[in-house]
Amino acid sequence: MSTFEKVIVIDGKGHLLGRLASIVAKQILNGQKVVIVRCEEMQVSGSFFRNKLRYHAYLHKRCLINPQRGPFHFRAPSRIFYKALRGMIPHKTARGAAALDRVKLFEGVPPPYDRVKRVVVPAALRVLKLKPGRKYTTIGRVSHEVGWKYQDVVKTLEEKRKVKSAAFYARRVAQSKLAAKARQEKAEAINKELAVYGH
Repeated sequence: MSTFEKVIVIDGKGHLLGRLASIVAKQILNGQKVVIVRCEEMQVSGSFFRNKLRYHAYLHKRCLINPQRGPFHFRAPSRIFYKALRGMIPHKTARGAAALDRVKLFEGVPPPYDRVKRVVVPAALRVLKLKPGRKYTTIGRVSHEVGWKYQDVVKTLEEKRKVKSAAFYARRVAQSKLAAKARQEKAEAINKELAVYGH
């Protein structure tokens, strides 16, 4: 992610939340626009039960006079990631606010990002950064346990998207095979013509 691109679309699946947030924070402060999809598939280290207890401890932190004043306890995976990201940015300054405007977060893969090339961040991937055998938790599961209502909706939409994506990939493979075959036949015909002229 060192080179500057128009928009980088990151697939959040399998990334460690904090590591990804730190890398994205630096990029958006530098002016890069970032879109992150499948936030519900991000992961954090530690067992599910440990992370659930941690979230419940976080729920206790509220304004005693009037809880409506905050702090606000986000339940959606995209908002949990947003709060982690916001903590790494001077969000009360104009520069920080502008940086946060450059990032978009989604559960699932909504249009038009279902037709866009998605990338991963190796420096934040759980399989590369967490020791094998260590426990980890998917934040979508924690969110569902603490009040996020849309896990089933996102799951249904993702299943539909994957069916369409598989059909598109099959068509593309078939087209590429036909194109390769046509090129081969054309090349053979051209080689015969050239052989006549001694090439």
